[in-house]
Amino acid sequence: MSKKGFTFKGGIHPPHFKKQTEHLEIEIANDPAVVVIPLQQHIGASCDALVKPGQQVKVGQKIGESKAFVSANVHSSVSGTVKSIEPRNSSSGATVNCIIIESDGKFTIDESVKPKADIDKLSKDDILAIIKDAGLTGMGGAGFPAHVKLSPPKDKQIDTIIINGAECEPYLTADHRIMLEKTEDVIVGAKAAKKAVGVDKCYIAIEKNKPDAIEVMIKALEDAGEDGIEVAQLETKYPQGDEKRLINAVTGRIVPSGGLPMDVGVVVNNVGTIATLGNIIKTGMPVIQRVVTVTGSAIKNPKNLYVRIGTLFSDVIEQCGGFSEEPGKIINGGPMMGISQFTAEVPVIKGTSGILILNKKDARVEDSQNCIKCGRCVEICPVNLQPLIISKLSLLDKFDEAEKYYALDCIECGSCSFICPSKRKLMESIRVAKREIVSKRRKNG
Repeated sequence: MSKKGFTFKGGIHPPHFKKQTEHLEIEIANDPAVVVIPLQQHIGASCDALVKPGQQVKVGQKIGESKAFVSANVHSSVSGTVKSIEPRNSSSGATVNCIIIESDGKFTIDESVKPKADIDKLSKDDILAIIKDAGLTGMGGAGFPAHVKLSPPKDKQIDTIIINGAECEPYLTADHRIMLEKTEDVIVGAKAAKKAVGVDKCYIAIEKNKPDAIEVMIKALEDAGEDGIEVAQLETKYPQGDEKRLINAVTGRIVPSGGLPMDVGVVVNNVGTIATLGNIIKTGMPVIQRVVTVTGSAIKNPKNLYVRIGTLFSDVIEQCGGFSEEPGKIINGGPMMGISQFTAEVPVIKGTSGILILNKKDARVEDSQNCIKCGRCVEICPVNLQPLIISKLSLLDKFDEAEKYYALDCIECGSCSFICPSKRKLMESIRVAKREIVSKRRKNG
């Protein structure tokens, strides 16, 4: 049950740096004394708090909710007392309202947490309601509400689901370990997603640098008799995990400029999201924890940890023995698309796939030189853009012209900046152009 897919045009081959953690089993993280739970950990509307300071809460209790369709509920990851609701720095890079809860150490589970019925007994609407109530989001980093992604408009005919197990980002191994250790959850979640969307075909896409995960998933699918779920083996290349590149590699379809995966009949979900869905179906527990890879050149004991949402980075780092030397950079996620932090006093959120701690040498940013017109950024751009031109227009504040060069199609993978021999900050300047273009569009209605 394996499909050997092709890859996409462009891309790069950065060092993997995965050996530190790829063979380390997932450990249960230490229970935090205090959690800081942001009311917005997702794309879409922020949640309103359902609790007040001084109130007692339990594990799995819904503490944040929004009436907006594009949003995701928030739940308590500990039992204890709500100490305050206040703006705090989030690892997403924003300052958002957070619920601060002091744990009582008992981890009493809320009465609402109950295993769901067998998938065969659940309707499509039942599954979507379960997903929405549980606050499930894309756990690969983007944080898009899962119930929205699995509810395509009626005019979009979906025939394929792709489960993204590529994990092409250097250093990160959380998804790899999930496929090895939470295989049953992945299969249960895949079956639930298939039923929610109403499709028969599902691929679990895995890069060939994870042969053990490929072998385990193929055997598990064969043992379960899941003919409608197939493993797609992908060439190892960055950014293979980008959903549009993934669709092209697995199906050969090309998502048009400005389009979405559903425009070509595909829905893509991260394997961590799907495994969490499987756990939600089996146990009824909403999204209160996730697997996080803690690694890098300045951490003493790299680990893959199952961490409660709201646990501070500083607490997680302490469990890994602390810093091995003075850190030069702390990143939420990986080095290519992660978000740098100015403090370790930020919480793990649903999209925290990794905590990367680099020493000063590895974090050093080289000075930019003049462009030598080598064209390498054009050759490797997975979206077929001209990064050097868009970057130049952005630096000149010519954002209207940058838009004509399809700046908004940039996926911000950082491949152009990585490959540039002049060390120009191409992706950063293109990102500025994108924000200015979007801002102008909003102002103009």
